[in-house]
Amino acid sequence: MSASSTINKAEVITAVSLSVGAAAVGVLIYKSFFSKDKCAKPKVNLDLQKDNPKVVHAFDIEDLGDKAVYCRCWRSKKFPLCDGAHAKHNQETGDNVGPLIIKRKEA
Repeated sequence: MSASSTINKAEVITAVSLSVGAAAVGVLIYKSFFSKDKCAKPKVNLDLQKDNPKVVHAFDIEDLGDKAVYCRCWRSKKFPLCDGAHAKHNQETGDNVGPLIIKRKEA
């Protein structure tokens, strides 16, 4: 193998590497500036009452009993009540959400 063929191979490898890198940077720039999804925010409610325009729950204080625990992560299978699903959500996402706890003051 001659020195000129070694140089040519090195030049080809360098050119291919630079081309692939430039293409990757181009794709990232395109996605950053021209993608329509860049303004889309992730949804909180993934599957509860999706047929309703707005999910709303109202409770009378008198009907709550001594203590009520409500979901704030939207993952509970007993929504609006908490079933502890936030623990798995927090572990998977690194979030720190917990339930809303409402209880009567002790006399």
